[in-house]
Amino acid sequence: MIKDTTQRLMPINEIRDQFPGLAAGHAHLDGAAGTHVPEAVIAAVEQGMRRAMANVGGAFEGSRTSTEVVAEARSALADLVGGLPDGVVLGPNMTTLTFHLADALSRTWAPGDEVVVTSLDHDANIRPWRLAAERVGVGVRVADFDLDTGELPTSAIEQVLTDRTRLVAVTAASNAIGTRPDVPAIAALTHACGALTYVDGVHATPHGPIDVRALGADFYACSSYKFYGPHTGAVIADPDVLASLHPAKLAPAPAASPARFERGTAAFELLAGVRAAIDWLAGLTDTSGSRRRQLLATFVAVEEALQNLLIRLLDGLSRIEGVRLLGAAEHRTSTVSFVLDGYQPDELAAHLAQRGIDVWAGDNYAYELMRRFGLAETGGAVRASIVLYNTPEDVDRLVQAVDELAAARR
Repeated sequence: MIKDTTQRLMPINEIRDQFPGLAAGHAHLDGAAGTHVPEAVIAAVEQGMRRAMANVGGAFEGSRTSTEVVAEARSALADLVGGLPDGVVLGPNMTTLTFHLADALSRTWAPGDEVVVTSLDHDANIRPWRLAAERVGVGVRVADFDLDTGELPTSAIEQVLTDRTRLVAVTAASNAIGTRPDVPAIAALTHACGALTYVDGVHATPHGPIDVRALGADFYACSSYKFYGPHTGAVIADPDVLASLHPAKLAPAPAASPARFERGTAAFELLAGVRAAIDWLAGLTDTSGSRRRQLLATFVAVEEALQNLLIRLLDGLSRIEGVRLLGAAEHRTSTVSFVLDGYQPDELAAHLAQRGIDVWAGDNYAYELMRRFGLAETGGAVRASIVLYNTPEDVDRLVQAVDELAAARR
């Protein structure tokens, strides 16, 4: 369980000083697409490339170093989300890992079985399951979010579950509109049907404390470049579920989990950066105790800070004539998508970029979501995503610029 271990975060100016990517003075409201990295992570990756490292499993020092780096990355990721190191599958990114696991899981399905996806999800938690189901003759059911609120009601999942459901793929937070579904309730219904849950935690992980067991996630996917680390991915799974699967692999590749799910040689220097990112996060409050306890304290504090900035952003944008906000979920991350009358989303994003305000425009791979909002054919929406290093001034810059641009087209 996640306990209330609230502590005060390191002052925001001290946090920002550790990010060289912020030096240009932009309002970086693009965190949902990838965060900047602190000096500690840069140093760890550099050191990893300077040290002698080799493939794992050898008797010499370079190989022992790599083996240690991999083990440390697994341990750190397990602490981050409350999983077990033996269940941490490492890979280049969430999308690649999900395609791989969809292939492995589909080997356990039979014609007549079904999988469930949602229209709230990033396409990386939809398309791999659709394609795997198509290959083996399995049906796909879709749970739709509510267009008015942006919520994904638990009842929407319940309505599409059957005794032939084998897997439910659901996001822990929408990367487009921030909605946080009730994943524990969804997982309970899923497990009652004898099915597994695959939870996309890429967007949720940097926004608050995560406990995969409390979520009921049999698989929890995340990407370290969304929580201030290098470009890698991981799936934290139930080790017993991993042990029951037989992924496609090379004959001499490891036979034991989780390594047998990892194709090719790992990027050892980046895994050193993963551990550094998680250790850096653990040190952002003065909480003592285990790394897991420190991380919980950090993310409870982070969530409170980000929610305050979210309220500021929503209040500001909602006052601007011509702005349409997508979704109004009660529980959401600090991520907002909107459109502005008189502007194409990419045009608006370009105007904001000229003012040093970095946002994304388009569908942001939330393709089904944008299609349901009727925006897939008109350029999607503008997305502003607030993360740990953002400030009230960043939010105010965006609101003021949108207000001025709106006035210019009235």
